[in-house]
Amino acid sequence: MAKEKLPVWLTELETEDIEFIRRFILASGSLKEMASYYEISYPTIRLRLDRLIEKVSQQHQPEESYVNLIKELALDGELSFEVAKKLITSYREERK
Repeated sequence: MAKEKLPVWLTELETEDIEFIRRFILASGSLKEMASYYEISYPTIRLRLDRLIEKVSQQHQPEESYVNLIKELALDGELSFEVAKKLITSYREERK
């Protein structure tokens, strides 16, 4: 069975962020258990999770900017709708 590509957002994370996610999964999402494991307070672990969520959220935005630019070009008549659709589809396929 062929190994599938990792999502782009995951490949752009730092090693410590990936380890944090792994620990979070192993702790079944328990922030209390995570705080105990890292020997830090619950609010600190919550803050770290919030920052990681923000990182992942921001990584998705460049795709939307690119797609929106292509859509705007098509709406302004600078690009045909067929070409715009092909570019967007190709871009999304590559990012999978």
